[in-house]
Amino acid sequence: MSKIRIMVVDDMADIREYIRTAIEKEENFEVVGEADTGRKAIEMARELAPDVVLMDILMESPTAGIDASKIIKEEFPNTRIIILTIHEDDQLMFRAYCAGVMDYILKTASVKEIVDAIRNVHANQMILRPNVATKIVSEFTRLREQEVSLLFIYNIISKLTNSEFDVLTLIYEGYKYRQIADMRFVSQGTIKSQVNSILHKFEQKNMKEVLVILEKMNFKSIIKELDRTGSERTL
Repeated sequence: MSKIRIMVVDDMADIREYIRTAIEKEENFEVVGEADTGRKAIEMARELAPDVVLMDILMESPTAGIDASKIIKEEFPNTRIIILTIHEDDQLMFRAYCAGVMDYILKTASVKEIVDAIRNVHANQMILRPNVATKIVSEFTRLREQEVSLLFIYNIISKLTNSEFDVLTLIYEGYKYRQIADMRFVSQGTIKSQVNSILHKFEQKNMKEVLVILEKMNFKSIIKELDRTGSERTL
């Protein structure tokens, strides 16, 4: 039986040594290389073309392992990657699977779990443990809800006049009606009229409720994006 050729990637030498020593006790496992950064992992994968990569996440950058995994999978589709990390983070886990990894295991897992994971991915079996599946579904749901919410907010913004959008932005930034009126050289009555129009378009009763929606939607980033693209709003 040919050996499963494994590469271990971690920025801590003692962890690499522990993993190598533990898994090489398996008769058909062979550690063919070790790397301590995502960049070196990519270079080594190009040189060695391992069957399986055990990849840490946090190395030279917070997502180095995920970034490296994506590149390795693009260049070597048959290389199986297992994330082996201390980070039990839903969003990191989701990003890792999107990058093409086949399993996500905590470093506190037993040697048996790691060995079983290597055998499974080498056999091209992607087995999602219940806790992992739940987190991935939750992240998909969160992203979907965010996407729907962003479409909703952009649809409303497209209905605002330029003046209403500017007033909304100033209110979001914490200015009072009187201050906004002075800044725009209009009466407070004009500002209140524009606020009423904004509330009608948001289908809300007061600006406090609108501000809660804007905060959830990260309105600050929307403002930057509209400024960057020079998007036109209705006049």
